[in-house]
Amino acid sequence: MISLPDLHERLKILGCHTVALQAPEGLKRLLPRLAHDLRHLGYEVIISGDPCYGACDLDLRARDQADVLVHIGHTPVDDTKQVIYEPWPVDGDLAVISDVIPRLNERRVGLVTTIQHIHLLPRVAELIRNAGIEPVIAEPSPRTPCPGQVLGCSFNAARKTGTDEIIFLGTGLFHPIGIQLATRARVFACDPITGRIEEPDADRLLRVRFGLIEKARDAESFGIIVSSKTGQCRSELADHLCTLSDKAYRIMLGEVSPDQLLNLGFPCYVNTACPRLAYDDQVRFSVPVLTPCEFEILCGVREFETYEVDEIP
Repeated sequence: MISLPDLHERLKILGCHTVALQAPEGLKRLLPRLAHDLRHLGYEVIISGDPCYGACDLDLRARDQADVLVHIGHTPVDDTKQVIYEPWPVDGDLAVISDVIPRLNERRVGLVTTIQHIHLLPRVAELIRNAGIEPVIAEPSPRTPCPGQVLGCSFNAARKTGTDEIIFLGTGLFHPIGIQLATRARVFACDPITGRIEEPDADRLLRVRFGLIEKARDAESFGIIVSSKTGQCRSELADHLCTLSDKAYRIMLGEVSPDQLLNLGFPCYVNTACPRLAYDDQVRFSVPVLTPCEFEILCGVREFETYEVDEIP
């Protein structure tokens, strides 16, 4: 899906000779072929083999050995220089939208999706409009440069629709649950690959998170995780959290893994890196990994009733 002539033209305009390539895990197998094609065009190529979880996880070491980093699969979340972004569109069956329309109660509905399906959103809006319902798609923001785009760390596009019902086009329930927590709206998760329609249960997640807060109350110390990755470093937030307890200590990490946390030995961690680590990966960790909001609740400066999903602004 990458247009080699277009990429070649962009590289020529920038005067590039050496190109670094990076892709998330599901797209890494594209890199050898793309490297072969670019070498044929006269470029030296470096392939980034480290794990990659998004545009917040740029391989700057590979970029610094090249003239530019070509990052596949995402759009920019910040203004890091010497990076070319190549999104990877994924098509799907929009019959799932026709199936969800009879379940809608409101005359206005918000539409959001991830970057993989962003090209489908105008067609989704047309289907909704033809059914006599007004589709609402939020304008871009610095972290989500496409209309209606959400990230695992940013549900602002859903919040800005101002609607009581929201359709999420995409796979999985992580994003829909985050959208529900961020907006308190009724959310329909419409999967264009499987055709399934689900309504996420955010209350179940909240019960799990409350249990983790209670489990962490007896912790003798807290490790405040600070990411060294470009789009995940929230140092000021970590500083704030450290002021809430004299038992809190900053930990700088590039890659947050169960082994690393186990080796450090803290009985509880607070995550200021990728928000998905606390929500999606908790089952991989042997001790509680709290969000910043949850740590504030634990320290008594926030009530559980004012719970907010963790996002990176």
